Amino acid sequence: MNKPHPYQPSKPPCDKELVLKVIPMPSDCNAYGHIFGGWVMAQVDLAGAVLPFRYVDGRIATVAVKEFVFKEPVKVGDLLSFYSEITRIGKTSITVNVEVFAERWAEKGQYVKVTDATLTYVSVDENGKPKIIVRTE
Repeated sequence: MNKPHPYQPSKPPCDKELVLKVIPMPSDCNAYGHIFGGWVMAQVDLAGAVLPFRYVDGRIATVAVKEFVFKEPVKVGDLLSFYSEITRIGKTSITVNVEVFAERWAEKGQYVKVTDATLTYVSVDENGKPKIIVRTE
């Protein structure tokens, strides 16, 4: 008989784009057996850059993390799915919301939201100076 889940299972969002999937490994763990928050933050930064990359002709740089919320721990073997949406396009910057859902390895098909973040990227020239965004798609 299956035990009830200790968390509220969620469904990944239908209104955002899946931009990254990754499985954390034991080398990504802290002393308590959970995945380092910094490792998760690095993955969110990569996932957050996917959609701005499509709008910018050239390089982008992360300039701000307005919000980063850890809702549940991430465990070794979780299949993490990163969903992203652009929330604002400015003259030189793009703001993105990223939601991260874990599919626990022992509970296939059950998802739990583990992280939510809002990041801003700026379009930069070869000297690292902000440049106007000209949509490329």
